[in-house]
Amino acid sequence: MEPWLLFAILSMIFAGVTAIFAKIGMENISADPGLAIRTAMIFFLVMITGWWGKVFTNMPDMGRKQWIFLFASGLTAFLSWLFYFRALKDGPVTSVASIDKASIIVTLFPGFLIFKEPMKPQILVGGGLILVGMLVLVWK
Repeated sequence: MEPWLLFAILSMIFAGVTAIFAKIGMENISADPGLAIRTAMIFFLVMITGWWGKVFTNMPDMGRKQWIFLFASGLTAFLSWLFYFRALKDGPVTSVASIDKASIIVTLFPGFLIFKEPMKPQILVGGGLILVGMLVLVWK
């Protein structure tokens, strides 16, 4: 198995468990403190991982474009988490997580246009199935 595939599978598993832990953790608090605590934990662990793995040594090689897009990614991740936690606090975890995971649909067309990734029929069908699956899961 390719390392990226293993990492993607592990990411899927941990992301699913994360939703359950977050929903339980926000039982008696609002979404914002829940997000703050989770984000502080992530920041702490990322900094330790970066220090331990010496990944900060190549930061001087980063150009303006990398800084801009990484900051933009941080901003969009923050907004995603902010709205995710607010939805998770009041909504059913199965519906919120299903909608959140359907974010793949948002990434397909930029992947084709910006990164010139091949627009294979199985990707289009799979994206369509994800969209239909999400609709089926959240349909009232």
